[in-house]
Amino acid sequence: MTKDRLYLFDTTLRDGAQTAGIEFSLEDKIRIAALLEEIGVDYIEGGYPGANVVDDEFFRQNRTRRATFTAFGMTKRSGRSVGNDAGLQAVLRAPAPAMCLVGKSSEHQVKVALGISGEENLKSLRESVQAGVAAGKQVLIDCEHFFDGYKGNPDYSLTFVRTAIAAGARWVVLCDTNGGTMPSEVAEIVRAVTAVVPGDKLGIHAHDDTGQAVANSLAAVEAGVRQIQGTLNGLGERCGNANLVTLIPTLVLKPVFADRFETGVGPEQLAELTRVSRAFDDLLNRASDRQAPYVGAAAFATKAGIHASSIAKDPSTYEHVPPESVGNVRNIMVSQQAGKSNLLTALKRHGIVLDKDDPRLERLLRTVKEREARGYSYDGAEASFLLLAREVLGTVPRYFEVESYRASVERRHNAKGQQIDVTEAVVKVVVDGERFMSVAEGNGPVNALDTALRKDLGKFSGDIGDLELVDFKVRILDGGTGAVTRVLVESRDASGERWSTIGVSANIIDASFEALYESITYKLLKTRGTAT
Repeated sequence: MTKDRLYLFDTTLRDGAQTAGIEFSLEDKIRIAALLEEIGVDYIEGGYPGANVVDDEFFRQNRTRRATFTAFGMTKRSGRSVGNDAGLQAVLRAPAPAMCLVGKSSEHQVKVALGISGEENLKSLRESVQAGVAAGKQVLIDCEHFFDGYKGNPDYSLTFVRTAIAAGARWVVLCDTNGGTMPSEVAEIVRAVTAVVPGDKLGIHAHDDTGQAVANSLAAVEAGVRQIQGTLNGLGERCGNANLVTLIPTLVLKPVFADRFETGVGPEQLAELTRVSRAFDDLLNRASDRQAPYVGAAAFATKAGIHASSIAKDPSTYEHVPPESVGNVRNIMVSQQAGKSNLLTALKRHGIVLDKDDPRLERLLRTVKEREARGYSYDGAEASFLLLAREVLGTVPRYFEVESYRASVERRHNAKGQQIDVTEAVVKVVVDGERFMSVAEGNGPVNALDTALRKDLGKFSGDIGDLELVDFKVRILDGGTGAVTRVLVESRDASGERWSTIGVSANIIDASFEALYESITYKLLKTRGTAT
């Protein structure tokens, strides 16, 4: 039987950025786009070119390899021509093959929020879509307040949809903007829309204000839409958007959908879902939801003895899908076999192939568990995991030894009487028996230590000349000023590769230095391999 194609549209970089307390830097957006590519979404909406400095810089080039890079904007303002609308022009000029424009599809919203006639709103929609088509773009229209608008005046909302399609829009996306529509209402309204527009031109954009964004998205699919919009881990304003991390495995693994539909997500991409979800939380500097469906640490955890006994005989007695299918792990007390399976997958990702009975694998598993109990988390620090694995396997050399380091911060007044902060770091390293001491100043102890550590590594100095630290995040793992601290450092080099390393200590400087040390070691490993 031929399956219908479902398209996944991610709005994390735009809707997710509207989450309270969330701000994406340029480096964050680049990394998130790379994570999204790993799980096989079809469209990545990068943000709103022209809205701010970060989005302007992000849209200087196409940021995707496989997914369709998409720019977001609004239909032109009333009273302006397409050519005189700066916002629309920024979207049209963006180096993105697709553009998603939001327009009000509720007659009430048009009159109250825009203060214009319904016909003028349709004119703006028509001309905006035509401009996008003329520019060679694939045009998507987000029908803002569609479901509420349909309940108030179905004729106008349907006319809005017809107008967009007639003007050349590839997709018309029905938005539950206020997030208050019930799944049964979504299904009924979508079926009414499919009588006017084919389902393979319709999408759903659900908000989670009643906790039903995933359910509403699935109801819309069953009723006929063929595109789903959502975000990583359900990020979004107010209560969030439809969670793609929950939707993807449901669509791929549950027969009610998998037997009828196909997506761009294969088994390999699906197996990366847990890692990507947790890496995203690490990037946001927040704890992952332990009870998140499919990917949470407790999603396949069993404490009750009778449950554990049944799972030991047949995992399907208390598991609705195999945990490894989404890259997660079964957690029944120690669960050595499940842990080994997870490690084998992670090692294979780095080109390391071990037999499941290799005693070093059990030693690595034990080491990872011990370190995670101390606060380490390797989901968002792949480089540190590789170094730990190679250390346990005995395949990573000691390129250099850190004999000692010191960082000092002094606040004083300069000759002009101005209060200034002076930070200095001293690092002593040993390379092939030769000692090198470097001193550096910085705009803080971590920056000073980073500069001093890389200042002179003897014969290795040339190998790290293009190494650059691009992000630095600190997370307190428990309360108080003496709390255990986790530091995550992201680095890159001239090849464009990015990697993350982790450090954990009660002392934030120690944690930072550990992450910096591992970043340099990883760079030397990729440059020199096991040769010193």
